[in-house]
Amino acid sequence: MEMRQLGAGPIEVPPVVFGAWAIGGWYWGGTDDARSIRAIHASIDAGVGAIDTAPMYGCGHSETVVGQAIRDRRDRVTVMTKVGLRWGGTGGAHFFDDWDDDANPLPIHRNLSAASVRLEVERSLVRLGIDTIDLIQCHWPDPTTEVEETMDALAGIVHAGKARAVGVSNFPPALLERARAELGRHGLPLSSTQPRYSLLRRDIESDVLPWCREHGVGTIVYSPMEQGLLTGKVGPGRVFDADDGRSLDPAFSQENRARVLEAIDATADLCATHACTPAQLALAWCHHQQGVTAAIAGARTAAQATENAAAARIPLTAADMERLRTAFAFTLDG
Repeated sequence: MEMRQLGAGPIEVPPVVFGAWAIGGWYWGGTDDARSIRAIHASIDAGVGAIDTAPMYGCGHSETVVGQAIRDRRDRVTVMTKVGLRWGGTGGAHFFDDWDDDANPLPIHRNLSAASVRLEVERSLVRLGIDTIDLIQCHWPDPTTEVEETMDALAGIVHAGKARAVGVSNFPPALLERARAELGRHGLPLSSTQPRYSLLRRDIESDVLPWCREHGVGTIVYSPMEQGLLTGKVGPGRVFDADDGRSLDPAFSQENRARVLEAIDATADLCATHACTPAQLALAWCHHQQGVTAAIAGARTAAQATENAAAARIPLTAADMERLRTAFAFTLDG
């Protein structure tokens, strides 16, 4: 599979990255660890040797499952995880409230203080069962911590050999510039940023993507299939379980589903031309976009993982890209 340099750092990634949010169970209505491990193995065997996870995905569960899955194939995998979302504490800025297994409130905070970052990295290394994280990323900005403090701590982690490269997620250009400048003081590049991007959400085309292209920073986009909305499998009769966050997401309204399915039908000929599914087409559109290094695709089964991997090999033309851009040029209600 094609490998792409992630910014100016030492990491290479394939056009499609395995997303491990769903296998943590949180938000997605539970999980099956054995099935998740089979999905990760299938992804690696199909050439997708990069996994993106985070402590927040199941309060450590996703990282633990990833660690179990890569135990005998660490040399074939680029491991990417995050810092900055803490559960059960009070430091940093309150983000949202979750609930523990006993239905007790579990406050989630954005915390990128140096002490918190160092602690999270140590815990992630244990859960993942590895000595070095390939890419350590800030999950969300923390308004209570100066970005320079965070980057200073992450640079120290890299120089200590506990991570190879530094990235961020959900950072606007102003914070990206500050993060890049501070890492530069330590002789390190800002390898990447991770923004949300899809056929249905293109906000970053006006600011983040141009900034990354100008400064040589890699871009790993998340939610390229809009949590399943662009797969063509979310019809009007689809009902999500109560513990599946999509059951409360206005993007999954009946009106939005109908509009998305209409656009998918309008581009069915492209699926036929490239012998692919709508999900693969949506993924390919993202990783062919100028300035996008890779797209993260979640999977909970081996079949889904294999399907996602195949999207890395779809050769879209400029005309194909424009057809898709036009067909999905509408704003989701809600």
